[in-house]
Amino acid sequence: MRHGKKFNHLGRTRSHRKAMLSNMACSLIQHKRINTTVAKAKALRVFVEPLITKSKNDSTHSRRVVFSYLNNKYIVSELFRDVAPAVASRPGGYTRIIKTGNRMGDNAEMCMIELVDFNEIYGSEKKDTKKKARSRRGSGKATASVETAAEEVKSDASEGNESKEGAKD
Repeated sequence: MRHGKKFNHLGRTRSHRKAMLSNMACSLIQHKRINTTVAKAKALRVFVEPLITKSKNDSTHSRRVVFSYLNNKYIVSELFRDVAPAVASRPGGYTRIIKTGNRMGDNAEMCMIELVDFNEIYGSEKKDTKKKARSRRGSGKATASVETAAEEVKSDASEGNESKEGAKD
């Protein structure tokens, strides 16, 4: 019986699951973002976040512990050199899962898992403290473009009238 056992086995043996999560963690650290299924991403989050926490303390022991999980010395050095300084001030939650829809072949729920501090889209924006005025008649951009278009039409019409007056004289 499996009373109280909440670990997702992902349909694999222990050795296969361990190797798969290690490879996925290496890919995530190397590329900062990978596409996978939601179930694998949730399992990967549980696997990789403690390793990132261990990488904040750059000691020989923590490097050996992380290496025992990842089995790739280049990825371990990248984790300690690049990722750890970027997440040093963050107390946890180093990864983000963004659902991207279902896969065509088997309708599996797909997602993108990424390291939070390495996202250019979310990280580069500065929060705007001002609230934007909301209008029922459309956004400010649309009304501004309509106003400029109306001004152009008026100026074209006035130029056309001037040319007709010049022709009459």
